[in-house]
Amino acid sequence: MSIPQRKALDFSRSAVSRYIQLATLFRQRIDSGQWPVGKQTPTVEELSVDCGVARATIRQALDILEDEGLIERFRAKGTFVRRRPREELWCAVGTDWSGLLRPSTSATIEVLSDEPNVVLEDVPYMIGELAPAYRHLRRRHWRHDVPFLLTDVYIDERLRNKITQKDIETKTALQLINDVKGVTIVDALQTLTIGTADMETAESLSIPLNAPVAYVYRRAVDKKGTAVLIALGIYDGKVVRFDIKLR
Repeated sequence: MSIPQRKALDFSRSAVSRYIQLATLFRQRIDSGQWPVGKQTPTVEELSVDCGVARATIRQALDILEDEGLIERFRAKGTFVRRRPREELWCAVGTDWSGLLRPSTSATIEVLSDEPNVVLEDVPYMIGELAPAYRHLRRRHWRHDVPFLLTDVYIDERLRNKITQKDIETKTALQLINDVKGVTIVDALQTLTIGTADMETAESLSIPLNAPVAYVYRRAVDKKGTAVLIALGIYDGKVVRFDIKLR
């Protein structure tokens, strides 16, 4: 299989090992369809030339993909793509209020911490006025025993007695605030940015360091003008999809 010559990649800009960077690159090629399922990948020699690294480094990267079940190697035949990365775990995130209230199918929520009376000062993409204090929930969302979302949820501390433990363990952030009796949401904002996983996020979501992630900031304001909900969700970039309908 011949591939066009390209400028060698520069892996020196990151402290992450080259083979891990390559594994991320190859994983993306499978996910995007550049390396189709059932088809043969370029040879180690071709990838070595293409990426400008030693063949041993290519083999290390392919070892990771093989351990993940994405590729399969055959003697005298080559390497073939077995499946796309966590294809069955994709979750769609809505872009309107009704869509955002729909929970991810088959997802479960793990409460990592519950901290009272947290005072916030500098909040990104802020709308409304800050409450005097917030209840801070850190949660991890799972699907099919695989984590895909890490969240920090801040809810106006004055609403504590209106939210049950079951609510915390079963409802999304916007569901939590939407279902509170006596609270009417009059304004809400969702902001999406793209980044890479730091050490804490990578460990929490069982993904490689510097793997792509989506940061989703959510704010909800009540009729008094108070930001009763401030939330940040960090999604594993391989398993989330944002659908925006164009009119």
